[in-house]
Amino acid sequence: MMATNVVKEGGRTKASLDLLYHISRELASALELRTVLERVIKLSLENVSGSSGSIIVLDDKENPVDSIIVVGDKVIEETTEQLRFTLDQGLAGWVRKNRQAVRVPDTDQDKRWQRGEDGKAEPKSVVCAPLMVRNQLVGVMTLTHPEVGFFTEDHLNLVQTISDQAAFAVLNARLYAETQRRAAIMTAIADSARAIGVSLQLDEVLNTILQQTTKALDVEVVSLALVEPGGKDLVFRAATGKNSKQVTGLRIGLGRGIAGWVAQEGQGTIVQDAQKDPRFLSDVDRVTGYQIRAMACAPILTQKKVIGVIEALNPIAGAFDRSDLSVLEGIGNLAGMAIEHAQLFEQMEGARRRYLDLFEDSIDPILITDLEGNIIEANRQAELLIGFDKKTLQQMNVHAVHKADYKALGKDMSRLKEGASVSYESVLQGKGSDQVNIDVYVHKISVEGADQLQWILRDITERTKLDNLREDLASMIYHDLRSPLANIVSGLDVLEMMLPKDNDPTIRSVLDIAMRSTERVQRLANSLLDTSRLEAGQQIGSPEPTQVIDLVQMALDAVAPAAQGRGVKLEAAVPKGMPRIMADAEMMRRVFINLMENAIKYSMEGMTVIVGAKRTQDYVEMWVQDEGRGIPKADQKRIFEKFARVQVGATGSTKGLGLGLAYCKLAVEGHGGKLWVESEVGKGSRFAFTIPIARTGRLQ
Repeated sequence: MMATNVVKEGGRTKASLDLLYHISRELASALELRTVLERVIKLSLENVSGSSGSIIVLDDKENPVDSIIVVGDKVIEETTEQLRFTLDQGLAGWVRKNRQAVRVPDTDQDKRWQRGEDGKAEPKSVVCAPLMVRNQLVGVMTLTHPEVGFFTEDHLNLVQTISDQAAFAVLNARLYAETQRRAAIMTAIADSARAIGVSLQLDEVLNTILQQTTKALDVEVVSLALVEPGGKDLVFRAATGKNSKQVTGLRIGLGRGIAGWVAQEGQGTIVQDAQKDPRFLSDVDRVTGYQIRAMACAPILTQKKVIGVIEALNPIAGAFDRSDLSVLEGIGNLAGMAIEHAQLFEQMEGARRRYLDLFEDSIDPILITDLEGNIIEANRQAELLIGFDKKTLQQMNVHAVHKADYKALGKDMSRLKEGASVSYESVLQGKGSDQVNIDVYVHKISVEGADQLQWILRDITERTKLDNLREDLASMIYHDLRSPLANIVSGLDVLEMMLPKDNDPTIRSVLDIAMRSTERVQRLANSLLDTSRLEAGQQIGSPEPTQVIDLVQMALDAVAPAAQGRGVKLEAAVPKGMPRIMADAEMMRRVFINLMENAIKYSMEGMTVIVGAKRTQDYVEMWVQDEGRGIPKADQKRIFEKFARVQVGATGSTKGLGLGLAYCKLAVEGHGGKLWVESEVGKGSRFAFTIPIARTGRLQ
């Protein structure tokens, strides 16, 4: 035996030098890690006459990455998991922690040796040494002999000498293996990237991901699940291999099972024995009829967000390699981008299909043009309205089919190009001879990444006729009822003079009601006439310097009975020294009365309506403020349109013709002022308007 015949020469034996030389030649001829480990163990056992041995290879963080066990001449594969416990709690763990070689004459007497379930250890002799390269621990080697006390200190020194030489070979082989492993991972991921990025169809993308995973990891089954939009469940969307149909559509809660854990934690895992893992859901095996032995699972990520998981089940080789998770995680990252792109493409295609369906099924005529107005598409309703088929329309410009409002559209349709939505009334210039009035609604849209314009042409011929009828009605009311109303007013005045001072109060009350109602009808008739005149662009009646306080007082007197009847308080807030305004006094009085009547109408008993005024530069701002129901934001512009009526309150009831506010707006603007409303539902409304100050006016 070599170890028993050594003679020390200057601190190192000739036999040791011969051994080092022999070992270095043996180890220098190999780079493959398994080959290096096997040669190290066999050389060590040969030189110390051991019966069995093992090496645990450690990474830079001193975690086990590979190992080998040799018993006699037999090499035992796949031992890393078996030796992990030894490294954590056994003699190898002690060596890793203390970084020094140790000899154990009798393992049954040493607490550092791993015990069986009965708490005893089989008696044997052991030497264990660290594999050190400079200060880096790269592994732990353990040699055993069945005879208690067999190994001596010389054996220990010899094992340490072998370990020092073998450490360099193990480190080089480990680095070489890691380089080869990284190259294999990159190749597998690169191949997957090329295949996965070919299609934008979601089903094709999912199937390609499964095929590439199966090919890269050589497993029986691959399945893929996506997180539902609500973020509570994982739903398996695709699977390959045995019983894949039973897997597709399977739903598990986020956080349940190994897949749910991976989705929730956002990190991958390898489980070599799924049945013993506490996270494993045995129900899945029962549902699918497929028994899972080993599993690798990785999150599918996009923009650092987990959108699903990918599982690889039951490797053909029997167990997963530690590099398999890196491959699976790489595929998961690629899958995230590919799935997101496919989903976006699917959404875009769905939106495009829905738009085309709406486009063709719309009851409104629709034209699609480029930014210069050249017609690209037209639906069936547009063909029917304009009178040209689609092919003819596609050779025309939109301005050729109607009279465009260039003021609304902007120069060269600049407002549309900036993203504004524009609407205006126009006249169709179609194939037919009859004039067709249309409302035009146009805005910019994006179709397949290109900016285009959508024109909706709505036939309003019947509405225009109805508006004309309303105008005729207004004229009729004024012209045909003016004389009878004047006669009624005169008659009521005569009756009032004929009544004795001590007349019946009931008769006086009825007469007052008749006089107020007649005055209201007169105001309505005059407002209708003024509205028609102002819409036609005619000048206001007789503007002259007018005192604001007089207008306010006349309006208060006119609406006082109505306010009293509803229990509403009236209050004036007109400061002294207010300049006169240039206005037609009668028209402005009617503006105040209309605004105040509206305020009273929508106020509850006990509320207050305030009429106020203040100077604002060259204008006097006047307002009527109430504490009523308020006006919804969406209706605040529409209320000033003629004949517009807004639903008020829970009952939705409305009264009147919808002319009052339209008249007020026209009258104020006819005087060079502006009318607007400030309102919040449940907190009342404030109608305000401005009228220019009279240049020749004096302070009150």
